[in-house]
Amino acid sequence: MKCAVLGSDGFIGSHLTEALLAKGYDVKCFDKTIRSKIPRIEKIEGNFLDEESLRQALRGCDTCFHLISTTLPSSSNESPIFDVQTNVIGTIRLLELCLEENVQKVIFISSGGTVYGMPLEIPIKESHPTNPICSYGITKLTCEKYLSLFHHLYGLEYRILRVANAFGERQKTNSAQGAIAVFLAKALRDEEIEIWGDGSTVRDYIHVDDVIDAFLRVMAYEGEQKIFNIGSGNGRSLNEVLDTIEKVLAKRIKKIYTGKKRRLDVPINVLSIELAKRELMWSPKVEFDEGVERFAKWLKERL
Repeated sequence: MKCAVLGSDGFIGSHLTEALLAKGYDVKCFDKTIRSKIPRIEKIEGNFLDEESLRQALRGCDTCFHLISTTLPSSSNESPIFDVQTNVIGTIRLLELCLEENVQKVIFISSGGTVYGMPLEIPIKESHPTNPICSYGITKLTCEKYLSLFHHLYGLEYRILRVANAFGERQKTNSAQGAIAVFLAKALRDEEIEIWGDGSTVRDYIHVDDVIDAFLRVMAYEGEQKIFNIGSGNGRSLNEVLDTIEKVLAKRIKKIYTGKKRRLDVPINVLSIELAKRELMWSPKVEFDEGVERFAKWLKERL
């Protein structure tokens, strides 16, 4: 089987590429720039909105992993038009090309943290109402609907992983997304950490290794379910995350609480992962403290 990984040079994409190669799959990598030195991969550099380079990435592939997003939750509300033009229209064009190039399956990374909006119940099941409060969540959900439409009209197979807050080695530490990465880097540099609100916001954090395991399992899955939550199934507040970092680094962290809350943030988001456990025979293996410790060790060698 030959796979196309769109967004192969990113945090999750780079781990996925290595895992696919380790399983013996042929891999085509597509991204704006590809710094990977991994042998045995075919590299196509190009813009997601460039039809010809995207077509080249898909040609000859059985499965396409769509990991590309041009926005972040925190930035998407600033320009919803850009969000739609790049992510939604770009994804529709991708699906049309998949049909033309005879790609059999598309596996899409959605956002378990934003597509549901304000939770009516905890943990959040896949059947929970979807009422996003940021453009990022709306466009992710729209892409999900187009995947369903292309399956209905043309038989294009698909699976969707609604991933919680992934963290781990290779994650950017200077991004507006990824609290653990930002907090760890600042703590290691003895810099002050700014926390929105009072630190009580609760999120579901999952190590990247467990996310990749879910991708590999859903790739082979032939059951009827199309959408899976992928998280730890447990919630941790920002204050609890900071406590863990202090324990792992054995040092006190400089922190300041702004008291301000962002309109795009829900107070709590914890995913139910029972469906993935039952259908994919998947469950997270990396304990939170272990994941933070591994990430901290990796960062120490590079900061």
